[in-house]
Amino acid sequence: MNNFFIHYTEANIVCIIIFLILLVHDLLGIDRQEKQIKYDNALISFIFYFAVDSLWSALVSNTIKPTRFLVVLDTFLLYLGMVFITYFWLEYALSVEQYEKRNDPRFRFLLMTPFIISTLILIITYFVNPGFLINDAFEVQDGFNYFLVTAPYINLAAVLYYSVRKAISEENPVEKRKFLLIGLFPLMVVIGGLIETFFFPYEPFFAYSSTILMLVFFIQMIQRQISADPLTGLNNRGQLLRYTSQKSNMRKDKRLTYVVMIDINDFKSINDTYGHAQGDKALIILADSFKKVINHHNFPVFLARYGGDEFIMIVHPTSESELLPLIDDIRSELRKQCIENNIGFIFTVGIGYDQLKEEPDTFQRCLQRADKKLYLNKRQAKQELYS
Repeated sequence: MNNFFIHYTEANIVCIIIFLILLVHDLLGIDRQEKQIKYDNALISFIFYFAVDSLWSALVSNTIKPTRFLVVLDTFLLYLGMVFITYFWLEYALSVEQYEKRNDPRFRFLLMTPFIISTLILIITYFVNPGFLINDAFEVQDGFNYFLVTAPYINLAAVLYYSVRKAISEENPVEKRKFLLIGLFPLMVVIGGLIETFFFPYEPFFAYSSTILMLVFFIQMIQRQISADPLTGLNNRGQLLRYTSQKSNMRKDKRLTYVVMIDINDFKSINDTYGHAQGDKALIILADSFKKVINHHNFPVFLARYGGDEFIMIVHPTSESELLPLIDDIRSELRKQCIENNIGFIFTVGIGYDQLKEEPDTFQRCLQRADKKLYLNKRQAKQELYS
């Protein structure tokens, strides 16, 4: 049993060290986004669980003499650790998916309901029938395992539901794979935990599977940081070039391809009049407007910040008549967002688009045509304003 304690604790310590390295890397970052904070909360929960799990191995192996107090404390902390891990993973999934209600206090309370109910029942069970959880020899009974998995599995089921639903509605294959990974990959942790609990209780399968999971998503976040614009969260110019370089992205069967250029009218005057902080706020509001509008149209759209106040959409409708409502919705949603965010002014955008034709037409040529139409659209808007 001493060998078991050493082996099991060594595995937990290695996983804790790996997670601490990931956590310190994130905490030292100068631009931590919401989903990164949620991911770090999950990291902290894993570290907490592995530390408590090491205490469990010490009690089981009699390295530390078990007492009722220590066993009850350790099992309850294991339960809390597992709930926190799955709860924060659910929050991470919702932040990645940009779920609109994720910060609503009532929705957050709803997410915590399984934990609250399960904890109350666990406490009542201990005082009414403690033998259901721990016997007189201070051994944890199967009854405790029900509590250990019930609330966490409800959280993971919610992750699966929200992620798969988002993946089904997502047309972009890269985004679709991302959401599927978020929803399905935790199953690896669940399987690791089940294998450890019911088949190999003295092997740290849960620690190994959890560490693999978090490393995969840490790598994904790093890749996302490389490909995303830090201010708006949209794809950056490099990602746009990667997307447009793939022929399969630009020429889809039975769909047209339009290059749409968008920029803010008189953006310089916004910075000069209201300050650069408000200029950044305008860019964020515009990006959020794009995201909301795109979700309500059933055709593939790739969106990127091209530079400054310029944005590019690669749109794949079946006809031009599908594209025009998208443009109208962007303008109306932008006005709505300006009012709701109470930024003190309402700004507008110029929009120009052109269709990518058959080869030898290229993205760059189509972009130039869309840019010319953007200029004409902005000039026409000014003429109408001063006429």
